[in-house]
Amino acid sequence: MATTVSMPQLGETVTEGTILRWAKQVGDTISEDEVLVEISTDKVDTEVPSPVSGTILEILVPEGETVAVGVELVVIGEAGEASASPASATPEEPPAPSSTAADLHPASETPAGPDSGFEAGGKSLTDEEVDAFFSEPSAAEREPQLLSPVVRKLIREHDLDVAAITGSGQGGRITRRDVEAHISAVPEPTIASEPATAAAAPTVPAPAPASEPMPAQASPSAGSEEVELDRLRVRIAENNVKAKQTAAHVWTSVEVDFERVERVRQAHKSEFKAEEGFSLTYLPFISRATIDALKAFPVVNSSFNLERKTATYHKNVDLGIAIDLNQSGLVVARVRNADGLRLVGIARKIASLAERGREGKLGIDDLSGSTFTITNPGPFGSFMSAPIINVPNVAILSTDTVTKRPTVVTTPDGQDMIAIRHIGYLGLSWDHRAFDGSTAVLFLGRIKENIETWDWEQELA
Repeated sequence: MATTVSMPQLGETVTEGTILRWAKQVGDTISEDEVLVEISTDKVDTEVPSPVSGTILEILVPEGETVAVGVELVVIGEAGEASASPASATPEEPPAPSSTAADLHPASETPAGPDSGFEAGGKSLTDEEVDAFFSEPSAAEREPQLLSPVVRKLIREHDLDVAAITGSGQGGRITRRDVEAHISAVPEPTIASEPATAAAAPTVPAPAPASEPMPAQASPSAGSEEVELDRLRVRIAENNVKAKQTAAHVWTSVEVDFERVERVRQAHKSEFKAEEGFSLTYLPFISRATIDALKAFPVVNSSFNLERKTATYHKNVDLGIAIDLNQSGLVVARVRNADGLRLVGIARKIASLAERGREGKLGIDDLSGSTFTITNPGPFGSFMSAPIINVPNVAILSTDTVTKRPTVVTTPDGQDMIAIRHIGYLGLSWDHRAFDGSTAVLFLGRIKENIETWDWEQELA
């Protein structure tokens, strides 16, 4: 029996994927667990193995098309077996004698032969009726079977006539590119001027435009180069625009004295690197202090859904860490159940994710499901940063450069004095839909207090 493989759920928050490459074509044989297709999501590109062995009978979604989770992609079965997909299914038995041509789906039967008679319900059909019975279904009839959800959405949004669109996909399937090409080819509607009449009302001058129109984009100079964006950059652009359009971004920051942390780092950095193989940075300390604050302010560790009018408070802290891929892109990797780890454990997880990210070895589970995110531009020399929220998170923390600065400190006997301390700034971008400024400031204050007062020697032990 043929098996239909559908778009898998490639991560907890992934809802759709783009077919990048079919590893097999129609007629090819494939073994179970052999790579079947490469799919791109908003998180990562991944190879999907075949769940069964057999022959590729039909590819339902062409390369380059984006479809939702659950959409049928390909049919696998025995060589010569009929495909079980709705668009190509054929009944195993002829229709019952009581059925008429109007009861049967066009193109779902095979005629006995060009010269043979054909009867339905005991009544002989004319040549015209036979031709009509086996004619190609109309575009409207094909739409539910041959169009992906993305294509149907585009057609509805632009009020297009499906019959006017030529499909370039397999079997004449209309792809997203076909629809976009059709939209760009259709000229903008023009309004015909009405003929003047003797009784026409006097013309009222149009008001002056509120602002000057945007100038046309300048042509690239001779030394310019136009390059095609890679998939990761396109995804980053799309996700960031969506996040800015979705979350009500507000930014708040605090100054933090890292002197306690710095003393511990200096005392243990050589021994730590010799044992662990990587440097002891500020990030694990900040992460540990932030996890405690998230437990104290659970609304910051939540997800917000205005459409459903719900907020989801996450029981565990799955900490997202933004990883720079050598200036070629930025991804957020997840430290699962970070609230169950001590400082050294967090440091190991972050170092492992960063290394695998730069080697291109992160999986879809590593790149989805975070409940709160930290981005760390500090090592690059930033002073203060206002990052974009990693939706559906409701906040993201930025850790900027820690450096020596003069500041006022209070001695144990209550005297104020100027001292040189290691000072840095923490910036929080937060979603004003989910909580208010008092929560944001108190949350940052808790992180600040933890960093400045905890016994970090004990934490590192």
